[in-house]
Amino acid sequence: MPDVIVTFKVMPTSVDVDLDKVEKELNAAISPQRIVREPIAFGLVALNVTTFVEDSGGQVEKLEEKIRAIEGVADVEVTEVTRSL
Repeated sequence: MPDVIVTFKVMPTSVDVDLDKVEKELNAAISPQRIVREPIAFGLVALNVTTFVEDSGGQVEKLEEKIRAIEGVADVEVTEVTRSL
């Protein structure tokens, strides 16, 4: 099956979270293609994480669960889903 490209917005629990550590754990858990830091407000920074996912049922939800399990992650939101060519 073709892959889809999924972008998640990962919100930390507070401004005190070590984002470098969260990025390392994201790399180990889901092997993303790209991680971009996005300033939100008052020093809070979200991580926009882009990765390829197999286009079959439940794969995006499995990745969300893996991301939520990382220490320091408060919320995960799918912001974009696109078919790859």
